[in-house]
Amino acid sequence: MPQTIFRLPIVKRESGLSRSTIYQRIAQGLWTKPVNLGGRAVGWPAGEVAALNGARIAGKSDAEIRELVVRLQGARRVAS
Repeated sequence: MPQTIFRLPIVKRESGLSRSTIYQRIAQGLWTKPVNLGGRAVGWPAGEVAALNGARIAGKSDAEIRELVVRLQGARRVAS
């Protein structure tokens, strides 16, 4: 099943967050870490961006979003 990888400009547009806020949330465990695409390029799976946006829209707590981040990143290991 093909997956789309969003680069940072698209992630910023889709989430409404700034670059610094995205990386701050990664440090806080509230956003998934980027996928290394080679060289200095990174991106995020589109499904993860949608899931995180959906959790915020649904009013999930930070603790629930941290659990979601752990599940999403764990799913990467299973899929590879």
